[in-house]
Amino acid sequence: MHLTLFQVDAFTDEVFRGNPAAVMPLPDWLPDDLLQAFAAENNLSETAYFVPSLDDDADFELRWFTPVTEVDLCGHATLASAHVLLNEMEEPYDAIRFRSQSGILTVRRLPDGRLAMDFPARPPVLVEDRKLLGEVSFALGKTPECLMKARDLVAVFQDASEVRALEPDFAAIAALDCFALVATASGDEDGLDFVSRYFAPAQGVPEDPVTGSAYSTLAPYWGRRLDQSNMVAEQASLRGGLLWLTFDPGSDRVEIAGHAVTYLRGTVEV
Repeated sequence: MHLTLFQVDAFTDEVFRGNPAAVMPLPDWLPDDLLQAFAAENNLSETAYFVPSLDDDADFELRWFTPVTEVDLCGHATLASAHVLLNEMEEPYDAIRFRSQSGILTVRRLPDGRLAMDFPARPPVLVEDRKLLGEVSFALGKTPECLMKARDLVAVFQDASEVRALEPDFAAIAALDCFALVATASGDEDGLDFVSRYFAPAQGVPEDPVTGSAYSTLAPYWGRRLDQSNMVAEQASLRGGLLWLTFDPGSDRVEIAGHAVTYLRGTVEV
């Protein structure tokens, strides 16, 4: 069996930055254990697979796997999949509709070449659990000003420099009762509204370079806190990445936009 494989750096316009995702177009779904095996072999934070949809409400069906598990929502691999369809396969779409575990996700190309994803909003709620706050503080080596939760735990700090300087204990984070842990603070540069870092060691991803799905939670939080509809965010990982966000407080959707660039085109033989 010969399958096409792309590797795309998402949320960046230059290779070796942003978040690398593997993308494998398929004619039909393969067994789940094989999809997981490919993701483990690729050893990236996410491998995305898509197949043509047979229904009118979507163009493709989309799934995402970390090296150890399937996930219900992934931003950078969705961006990478749309990039492959529009730029590598030259599909004639103005916007691509993916059916996923998180519903229909639409990706459109902006005039400047960025891709904008329409994602569900996952606003966080305040966590008032002193024991959990202590566990998070130990895991991050620094006490946040507050703790929020949606799918992920969100540790909010007063200053971006604190987030940038964190040296987390990944084993302690993996032991927390959460899917992943996000650290965030307001921006420290002109034009930058906030920064974040994302840790998901229990999912096989110690620190994710740029995590599109996290902004389903971060955009509602910071949009309301800053009283802004449009924001620019940096994920302050070693590779780094920029995201442009739009959130209307009256909406249950978030627009997450960014660049993507192809790093690799190849063939998988099994």
